[in-house]
Amino acid sequence: MEAVLTKPTAQKVKTSGADAVLRSLVAEEASLVFGYPGGAIMPVYDALYHYQEQIKHVLTRHEQGAIHAAQGYARATGEVGVVMATSGPGATNLITGIADAMIDSTPLVCITGQVASPLLGTDAFQETDIISISMPVTKWNIQVTKAEDIPGAIAKAFYIAKSGRPGPVLIDITKDAQFNELEFEYEKCEAIRSYRPVPAVDPNQVAKAAELINQAEKPFVLFGQGVILGEAEAEFKAFIEKAGLPSAWTLLGLSALPTEHPLNVGMLGMHGNYGPNKLTNECDVLIAVGMRFDDRVTGKLSEYAKQAKVVHLDIDPAEISKNVKVDAPVLGNCKESLTQLTALINRNSHLEWLERFRELDLIEQNQVINEELNPNSEALTMGEVINRINKETDGDAVLVTDVGQHQMVACRYTQFKQTKSNITSGGLGTMGFCLPAAIGAKLGVPNREVIAVIGDGGFQMTIQELGTIFQTEAAVKIVVLNNSFLGMVRQWQQLFFDKRYSSTELVNPDFVRIAEGYGIKGKSIDSRDDLDGAIKEMIAHEGSYLLEVHVGKEDNVFPMVPTGASVSDVRLS
Repeated sequence: MEAVLTKPTAQKVKTSGADAVLRSLVAEEASLVFGYPGGAIMPVYDALYHYQEQIKHVLTRHEQGAIHAAQGYARATGEVGVVMATSGPGATNLITGIADAMIDSTPLVCITGQVASPLLGTDAFQETDIISISMPVTKWNIQVTKAEDIPGAIAKAFYIAKSGRPGPVLIDITKDAQFNELEFEYEKCEAIRSYRPVPAVDPNQVAKAAELINQAEKPFVLFGQGVILGEAEAEFKAFIEKAGLPSAWTLLGLSALPTEHPLNVGMLGMHGNYGPNKLTNECDVLIAVGMRFDDRVTGKLSEYAKQAKVVHLDIDPAEISKNVKVDAPVLGNCKESLTQLTALINRNSHLEWLERFRELDLIEQNQVINEELNPNSEALTMGEVINRINKETDGDAVLVTDVGQHQMVACRYTQFKQTKSNITSGGLGTMGFCLPAAIGAKLGVPNREVIAVIGDGGFQMTIQELGTIFQTEAAVKIVVLNNSFLGMVRQWQQLFFDKRYSSTELVNPDFVRIAEGYGIKGKSIDSRDDLDGAIKEMIAHEGSYLLEVHVGKEDNVFPMVPTGASVSDVRLS
């Protein structure tokens, strides 16, 4: 791929490759970097010493913490997250986060050190072929062995990471390239001749999609993170309001549309709302906007929306008809395609069809939600905890979740008023994501309340990042929903493995005392009488805070679409 570059941003300066890395980051306005130093990246960290006023470096306690923090930063701000690590184990510790960012379309630039180029292929100390390892899970990667190639590689990396469907890129720089000198000048990358990140919108396909929507009696919109990534929230809202289109969100599409919007009918998928799942197989036109029809949304593909014509708006041609056959594919950034489509659709209301969603919502309210939010049992439920947090924050907080039961409950019951408010690991489902991602989010949007809702299992996967909170003074509010189980796995064992709870029960430490060791104020509660006061205290506290809430050990998350079942076979119990 040949890059098309802008004019140089400054005169040529003779400097080292390591210094060129930092100059390039400054040119890209990357003012916050997460990382962990080591031998092969040490020249860059030495150069970083002289850039402390331009670049803030966050020293995490593990490279996985660094990349998840960069993901949280990117998701909360919409900017590119930057990570640095050394060779060998430092680089391989990034792989889980890179894979997570790839499937969730998160823009990252990862810079790794590498052994000196004469040592490549010799099994030198801490040498690992990170280019081959990361190739399947990066949008682009490159190994740089010459100092003069560093600025161009970084310019291209930032462009590729952010353009089109975003994703992670990796630059591996040998140690000699960091030490050697070059004539530095920086030219931002604006295009690559063989790379077309945003397909042109085809007006014929837009017209075809509009005709299907105008003829529909039971249209149904599914919206995903593409609306947020395309900064198309206003265009999406105008689109659904003009035609009165019931709209349901994917896990990562949550917060693109305010939760209380009258056309927002809830969550799709395995633990989604009853109405959206049931009515997927009753709609006559299914309109997908910025989502990819993953298996957690579709359930059994052979029975998924077979009665419906399918319109799909997406920026990535690879997603069209990959899982679900599409009748009207509309490629392009949905900010542009939605504008064109809205101009062609008729004003409508579909009130009877919308009422069907409300009828099924009432069934779910009576059979699931009321008991979850207002339980009769002595034990606290995850849902009532989320509901109380909601009331205290008035729906304005950034919610960061880990993976498991608490994730599904939090996303189902949290109310959102503004976009970029839901940060979670979607496609990869990475336990340990939450705590470092919340740190990155808080550092990216310091004026917003950031609440990390996490299970006792996932918390202990990256618990060492409490040290990063201690050092950065990031005022993250941490809510540990402790059921002494790997809850989602236990739920499956109960429902599908005859309650054989194999290796899922946890014997946990005193989380509050651990937090106190890191200078973080904390409290543990197990009584409903203490819940409101504890949440108020946590939110009012100026710094970071850990609230451990002991919840029912064997509570389950419903509704649920069992693996391999049709979405219309959604269970309420």
